[in-house]
Amino acid sequence: MSAYARRAGLQAIVVVPKGKIAGGKVSQLALYGAAVLEVIGSFDNAMKKVLELSERYRGFYLMNSINPWRIEGQKTVAFEIVEEIGVPDWIVVPVGNGGNIFSIWKGLNELRSAGIIENLPRILAVQASGASPIANAFQTGKYADISSPSTVASAINIGRPVHWERAIKAIKESSGQAVAVNDDNILKSQLDLARSEGIGVESASAVTLAGLRRALEEEWIEKGERVVLIGTGNALKEADQIPNRFPLNILQSGEGLEIFRKLGGEM
Repeated sequence: MSAYARRAGLQAIVVVPKGKIAGGKVSQLALYGAAVLEVIGSFDNAMKKVLELSERYRGFYLMNSINPWRIEGQKTVAFEIVEEIGVPDWIVVPVGNGGNIFSIWKGLNELRSAGIIENLPRILAVQASGASPIANAFQTGKYADISSPSTVASAINIGRPVHWERAIKAIKESSGQAVAVNDDNILKSQLDLARSEGIGVESASAVTLAGLRRALEEEWIEKGERVVLIGTGNALKEADQIPNRFPLNILQSGEGLEIFRKLGGEM
């Protein structure tokens, strides 16, 4: 948003929870010269503030998942999936505010209405256990906000999601499931994706692999079914945090030489 605002000659104003967003995102705000308003508390406090400001000052244009044009853009994820691989059995989506899961489901239904596809995949919604009001509501049948959400996955650290009703509707209509995964499993999945597949995602995206593993354990998803995991953010967004989570393997000169010898190289 900050980059596109600059291209259009507009001033970008970003409202963030103080000290609770990934450093890679902060660095981009600095690069594009966005004006940053820090709010004490969680993402939910920042959401409340940005809504207040956009109501009070009509000269601002709200660019958040509340914006219907953002939903229209995000639904094209469904188009890309179908274009590339057809209709999978499951799509696993990381869920914070619920905008992505609703958007993807909207896109899939539009493809079916247009006669491009016949069947719809099932949706697995995955949240962090410390910020899981949607997963809790799906499992218990009763929705309740989480007043103090807490998870390493900062991008989905949301206790009062604005699209919770739409998200649950998408899960139910797809005959899907919702699950919450803990931070340890999130970080393990983040590491596994990087070291087994060479795919670096931020922790909020790694919840999908953790959720898939849980779904396989619960036998919601069967081995052999075709599953798409949605990744919404690159690992570089958490560049300041990753070295602390996964310490760098720095070789001493002697160790480095020994590795080269084992690999058949020469120094």
